[in-house]
Amino acid sequence: MRYEAPQGRRVNALGAHFTHGPQSGEFQFTTYASLPKSRAKQPRPLAEQAAKHGLTADDVGKIDSEVYLGFLWTAAGRPLDAPDDWCRERPLWYVVDNYSVHKSARVQAEEPRLAAAGIHLFYLPAYSPELSRMEPVWQNVKYHGLPVRSYNGLAALKQAVDTALACKAIQLRAARQEALSYSR
Repeated sequence: MRYEAPQGRRVNALGAHFTHGPQSGEFQFTTYASLPKSRAKQPRPLAEQAAKHGLTADDVGKIDSEVYLGFLWTAAGRPLDAPDDWCRERPLWYVVDNYSVHKSARVQAEEPRLAAAGIHLFYLPAYSPELSRMEPVWQNVKYHGLPVRSYNGLAALKQAVDTALACKAIQLRAARQEALSYSR
């Protein structure tokens, strides 16, 4: 098997865990693989670079403001063909940390539009990961959902992360159903 240096192989994820309302217990996520930096003078097209690692162009990318906002709108239930004045039936609060993308100028510019749609962002205090209810979810996936620490390639790493997150989504939904059965 050809050796592939691990530098630059990374999978980043966005996730939303709904703790209240009709979607309670649901965990939505999306992942993107980061390709190793190319040293070529003439970079290859993204699709070709992705294919070299066993991925598609849609599997690859960085989490920037546009990707983050797209995730927020999708997780909030906004259809792709929704009119500009689309609004949720119930307000939705996202509790987010102070990651630079979460507080970017593009996101701040979009906040009034999000608020008009019933979507609000609540920022945790800086350097307070213990206040985030998502941190234990990420830690559990990272340390228990991914028992193998070395993968043959970027595609295998992304598949493992996607599988671990899908399993965590099932566990969170089951835990919520169990909690509901006890409360009745």
